[in-house]
Amino acid sequence: MDSDSARGIGRRQLVKWGGLAAAGVPLAKAVPPATRPVDAYDRYIAQLAADGKFSGVVLLSHRGRTVLSRSYGLADRERGIRNHEGISFSLSSAGKPFGPLAVLQLAQQGRLQLSDPVGKHLTGFAKEVAEQVTIHHLIAGASGLDTPDEDVQRVFRSRSEVHEYYEQRARQAKLVGIPGLPSTTHEEAGVTIPALIVEAVTGQSYWDYVEENVFRRAGMTGTAFYTRPQWLADKRIAHPYMTLADGSIVDAVRNLDQSSSDPWVLGKNPARCFIASPGDGGFATAPDLVRFARALTDGTLLERPWADVLMGAKFPHGPASFGAYGLAVEIVGGQWIWERAGANPGVGANWSIYPDTGWVGVILSNTDGAPLQDMIGQETLAVTGVAPGQGSGG
Repeated sequence: MDSDSARGIGRRQLVKWGGLAAAGVPLAKAVPPATRPVDAYDRYIAQLAADGKFSGVVLLSHRGRTVLSRSYGLADRERGIRNHEGISFSLSSAGKPFGPLAVLQLAQQGRLQLSDPVGKHLTGFAKEVAEQVTIHHLIAGASGLDTPDEDVQRVFRSRSEVHEYYEQRARQAKLVGIPGLPSTTHEEAGVTIPALIVEAVTGQSYWDYVEENVFRRAGMTGTAFYTRPQWLADKRIAHPYMTLADGSIVDAVRNLDQSSSDPWVLGKNPARCFIASPGDGGFATAPDLVRFARALTDGTLLERPWADVLMGAKFPHGPASFGAYGLAVEIVGGQWIWERAGANPGVGANWSIYPDTGWVGVILSNTDGAPLQDMIGQETLAVTGVAPGQGSGG
């Protein structure tokens, strides 16, 4: 049910949302910024919130030290709960890299190979899919598969119902392209099938495997694949506020009968899915995503050579931007940026890792209207001193 933020994942292809977000006030005083660009980024976010265009949390960390942390707006308007660092936000497609990461953990252990075809681990797929499409093709976004349209109006009532629906949908995928060539369409089966392979190899559900071997190992205590009942009941989970066709704003979790009017995600309501589909989504706090970034680079989640495999450029998306396994990598100001964004009605999320300089940036929003693409650009300018697209290779 998550909407991909790029054709995938590049910053320049992020979904732009209409409508207004709830304004708020800073809840956490940051460590005094060390540079004027960070000051400018802080003022920019504050102005967005004051103008009603941002509700959520932004965080900048440098080598483990929080340089900027700001929270605006309400996580739950009905209960008057403010956003803060301890609030978990829906990640939408920003949670997709957890799947390739799980696959590489198993490859590191020798329990699968990236060259394995789908049919080595799963049954019930068309012959050409089972024999020609490999795990590498899937997690690189180059499977050539086309998936049947999603029933965005369906309201799911259990984990098993979600799993059965997305598994059947993935098995109906047809090979319409050439495996190994980057796709120009959103390959949803390329997200679900690797999750099914993780389940076949480990004997665990995808959700349980990732929570145990990614979230817990990285110390991400506020990150999980929460269910809709948890979304409703837990005061630590932000509700998504989506804009309807008449301009009104509703809590998506409490109004499953209401749908987004945004043409990019027309008819969707992210809360209709009882739990994120296998390989997608999840919820996280901003500090947890900083912990995730650290665990990716210090050997906690993958041995360093395997982390390099995850982040290594696979296909060019632009002059200095590339697709990797489930995320985008880009060269800006002579340094790498690893990142993943996601968007859905009432949801905006992005995490960026600047491995050469030790910075991590997080943006989490729970209303429509946040200019996520521009926010990412301002973050990059604050960290690198270069706007995206300017001097990318320098």
